[in-house]
Amino acid sequence: MNTMAGSGEFFLGFDIGGTKCSVVSGDRNFNIDEKITFPTETEKREYGKILNEFKEHARDIIRKNKNRKLAKIGISCGGPLDSKKGMIYSPPNLPGWDAVPIVKIFKDELGVDVEIQNDANAGALAEWMMGAGKGTQNMVFLTFGTGMGAGLIINGRLYAGTNDLGGEVGHIRLADDGPVGFGKAGSFEGFCSGGGIAQLAKAIVTEKLKKSKQVGFCPSRENINTLTAKTVFEAANNGDPTALEIVRISSEYLGKGLAVLIDILNPECIVIGSIYTRNESLIRPHVERVLSHEAIPAAKEVCKIVPAKLGEKIGDYAALCVALNK
Repeated sequence: MNTMAGSGEFFLGFDIGGTKCSVVSGDRNFNIDEKITFPTETEKREYGKILNEFKEHARDIIRKNKNRKLAKIGISCGGPLDSKKGMIYSPPNLPGWDAVPIVKIFKDELGVDVEIQNDANAGALAEWMMGAGKGTQNMVFLTFGTGMGAGLIINGRLYAGTNDLGGEVGHIRLADDGPVGFGKAGSFEGFCSGGGIAQLAKAIVTEKLKKSKQVGFCPSRENINTLTAKTVFEAANNGDPTALEIVRISSEYLGKGLAVLIDILNPECIVIGSIYTRNESLIRPHVERVLSHEAIPAAKEVCKIVPAKLGEKIGDYAALCVALNK
């Protein structure tokens, strides 16, 4: 990586996570010049010290790029936040970050425009601008990782809603009861997230073991609390019938959730990350079967459902794309 090369302008992306943070510098063509990662350590450091570390790394990159102008800074952070006011409001993974005027802090310090978006919206921008949704006007991005977050691109623009709650699809109720996600049993996030799939697995495996049925990937009740979505998909890929049943249930609810999005938003493309990207061959047949009778046929026909393209690199590009978004 050569941050000294060339002239013109460059952009910075700040990615704020519960475990680690990163500063990325790049240009309009999504070429990343430099990436600096450091631990968040919220249990040891209050947010001011973490923001100071961002400032130090930013100044260092600016010094290295003395022949180029810093044009804008984009920030990706877990919500809740207010993108219009530039405020962070107590994200669950960032204890103590209450009413932090982060946009003003960096704008005053570094003298450039600063924009913030929640991490799902930032991910949507990245997949839309340079990933699987490139070239579309109407796109939905679903995280399908630890939780089920979404970012919406409507008529060629990011749609965040009135107070940044647009796209909170994980809260949609898909069943009267079921795994808990987003504080709601039977929610989209409950059935379609890493945490929700683990809950579903524990419930199904517990019932089978009570009936003295064998479960290859969890032979006894002592192993139940170690079950994860990864455990389930590994077993499903090896043909375990219980794991395949769990995958089928989650996938069918994914299909039902997608049908709601297709019917309401009529998108050209739904991009799905993480768990779907890694396990598309297991999940997709169930999703397609459900969509064939749940979604409006003409809307389904024009909507592609594709795995996220950026994979593990999405975090590197998401905050940068917030800066690059017009």
